[in-house]
Amino acid sequence: MRIVITGGFGFLGRQVADALLKQRTLCGAPVDRLVLADRFVPDEAPATADPLVDVVRGDLGERLDEIFAQPVDVLIHLASAVSSECEADFDLGMSANLDTTRALLEAARAQSATGGPLPRVLFSSSVAVYGSDAALPLPPVVSESTLPTPQSSYGVQKRICEQLVAEYTRRGFVDGRVARLMTVAVRPGKPNAAASGFLSGIVREPLAGLPATCPVSPGLRVALASPRRTVEGILRITEAERGPGGLEGALPVNLPALTVTVAEMLATLRRVAGDAVADLVTPSPDPAVEAIVGSWPAVFDNARATALGLRPDESFESVIRAYVEDHPEAVTSAALPATGSIGP
Repeated sequence: MRIVITGGFGFLGRQVADALLKQRTLCGAPVDRLVLADRFVPDEAPATADPLVDVVRGDLGERLDEIFAQPVDVLIHLASAVSSECEADFDLGMSANLDTTRALLEAARAQSATGGPLPRVLFSSSVAVYGSDAALPLPPVVSESTLPTPQSSYGVQKRICEQLVAEYTRRGFVDGRVARLMTVAVRPGKPNAAASGFLSGIVREPLAGLPATCPVSPGLRVALASPRRTVEGILRITEAERGPGGLEGALPVNLPALTVTVAEMLATLRRVAGDAVADLVTPSPDPAVEAIVGSWPAVFDNARATALGLRPDESFESVIRAYVEDHPEAVTSAALPATGSIGP
């Protein structure tokens, strides 16, 4: 089986690649080749040392011939421009998100049309497809049957791509499936341009002994999923067969959500890591960020994901502890209380 991950050296791409290299199988078949496609490839990327891994470097739209030089059995499409940069640069978002996704689907269609295998395509969408419209406010609990009315360019682009995946699947060009991701926290590494990036930053930076700002009101409710749960969801939806016990119908799957307020996140950080860490977060209101993140729903009906065996994180405390366990190098001793509050 030859698997392609776009955005393969991004945060989620690396996580999904690591999981596949660890398990060595997908959909009940061995992974023969794992292609990581990305515009930016670190000079020293551990995954590239694995003999199963091939690297495609450059703009996806210009590397389709290389990506599809051999049959693609599974395409996990994670590459994307993020929310704030799409709002700041409309053309960038349309090119990186919409045009690139359609080009990938066309290449996949050409493969199956010329006698190659029907590619199984996982598209990573977002909670940003939802929004409250004046004529159709969001219900208190959102499910896959809730009409998406996105309130950002990023959300609109993701919604259009969802429909493209559904149409290419209906026409028999690909076997597509859509996973709607919640805000992923806590992300390691440097801050990115996502409007929701602060939801990781208000934990990640203090644990590293660095100051952080919170651009939204403490009472704002958000829907989160840890990296572990997000990767689990992406792979489960990729593997799921169609029919009872699997993917029924053409609806996307909302990954399970943990609902918390920003105030609860900060209180948990204080309880787990101590006052000195939590006090590194200061308020810095940004109406533009609050307008984007505040337009997303926070409470979800997780039934469709539950039917696939997926579950939300138990608590935000478990999210913090998982981050510390997975990234101990990112937590400085100076940032933790002498008593070592973060522990089992």
